[in-house]
Amino acid sequence: MADNHPGLGGISLVLGGNPFGWTIGRDASFAVLDAFYEAGGRSIDTAEGYSSWIPGNKGGESETIIGEWMESRNVRKDMKIATKTGMGGPPGALAPDKVAAACQGSLERLRSDWIDLYYVHRDDRVTPVNEVVSGYNALVSAGKVRELAVSNTQADRLSAFNADAGARGLMPFTVMQPGYNLIWRSEYPAELEALAVEQGMAALPYYGLASGFLTGKYGPDHDFAGMRGGNAKQFASELGWAALPVVKAVAQERGETMGQVALAWLASRPAVWGPIASGTTPEQVRELCASASVTLNGDQLARLNAVSIDG
Repeated sequence: MADNHPGLGGISLVLGGNPFGWTIGRDASFAVLDAFYEAGGRSIDTAEGYSSWIPGNKGGESETIIGEWMESRNVRKDMKIATKTGMGGPPGALAPDKVAAACQGSLERLRSDWIDLYYVHRDDRVTPVNEVVSGYNALVSAGKVRELAVSNTQADRLSAFNADAGARGLMPFTVMQPGYNLIWRSEYPAELEALAVEQGMAALPYYGLASGFLTGKYGPDHDFAGMRGGNAKQFASELGWAALPVVKAVAQERGETMGQVALAWLASRPAVWGPIASGTTPEQVRELCASASVTLNGDQLARLNAVSIDG
């Protein structure tokens, strides 16, 4: 599938760049990026808004670190960099002039002449379909963007975007980034998956490890403190707790970690090119990258499917 998607490459795992400038600083981020590169990882996901939620930050910190790393290692030509504009979906964020300005800012922070994969971060549902398509295609025509993608966009709008692009002979949106994992798919309804399959789109799920819940790091008595713990708490449902023993059993059978099994399950799903996952240490990143070579057998997939949200 990667041959059909110029914005993707390397092992079938995308490194999430949101920790850079948030939970880890420049030096630790460089160590994570080095480990990812050494393991065969080439696709990195970030956004202009990462990490604007931290006091003192203004957004773009992650892009800046990635740009500095690529320049210092002289690896820009090897990497497939995805970034986004429109975090939060404020009205008018997808207007062509706003998108053009945002793209230029990302290029400067990334120290690059091009972006491999450029996303609608969150659809504002206000900007007319033809303007969104025209604005993003203008960046393609200018050589600044190589492939188009959407995150947090509903099936009706995505279908309309691509119908408009097709009618005018323009580049469609060919990659999507939904929230999806073994025990949660509220942001990846069946109609969105069907659209991805029908149009040959690549799905790159985020929250693949359910904010760490599917790694087994949390127990029923855990207080889920902090921002990451709070994110994980949303997955601590009856279905979530019931799935953990099965994930653990499959991991023990295979001599792999629960996280590797959870990501391998995701990779087996229709349209999924590979999950997005982040790590804050080289050791975590090496474990994540190893998941790209895990192939679950039919019995293991059946048992996991039985406790999945799709079961």
